[in-house]
Amino acid sequence: MIYLVEDDSSIRELIVYTLNSTGLEAEGFERPSEFWEKVDEKIPSLVMLDVMLPEENGIEILKKLRKNYSTEYVPIIMVTAKTSEYDKIKGLENGADDYIGKPFSMMEMVARVKALLRRSEYTEKEQEYNIGKLYVCPSKHIVKVDGKDITLTLKEFETLCLLLQNKGIVLTRDQLLNKIWGYSFDGESRTVDVHIRTLRQKLQEAGSVIKTIRGVGYKI
Repeated sequence: MIYLVEDDSSIRELIVYTLNSTGLEAEGFERPSEFWEKVDEKIPSLVMLDVMLPEENGIEILKKLRKNYSTEYVPIIMVTAKTSEYDKIKGLENGADDYIGKPFSMMEMVARVKALLRRSEYTEKEQEYNIGKLYVCPSKHIVKVDGKDITLTLKEFETLCLLLQNKGIVLTRDQLLNKIWGYSFDGESRTVDVHIRTLRQKLQEAGSVIKTIRGVGYKI
């Protein structure tokens, strides 16, 4: 599913209609708050962001998406009337994958979206982890221990994947909280300990790959 945040209703409707008519599922949002509510329900396969928006601008949304573990690798295209070199560089430096300046051809937009989705799909296929009896494929949401499927909650799965991506590196409780639960999370760091404990239990003998670094945090 592709999410578009664009406050101009005519442009939003045209882009969504074009994407849907070319076989790409898309949904448009007028306001960032509507977009964030949907992201909490379902992570998109690609995001298209206008820069000038009510509530918060596209660059701020981009930064938040890149700071959140669940969305940090989601492909992002900036779609805006701003075409100066400075604005393009600002978007790209903050993590945008592509930039389309208005006005633009609908067919060029579709081609860019499809190309970015192909690159993203290829990258995801490359990410697999095998450590002893533990096998994890993040893109397919598969976790196996000794060949048997393991069912994890979303937060447990995200925690495991984050530790695997940083294999050998100690992640503090604060780092895990910020990446998995978000910077606005009001809970305690004990939340991390509880999730690690249940994660180890579910992974059975493979749970021992998660090491506790006393007074600091956890690592694979």
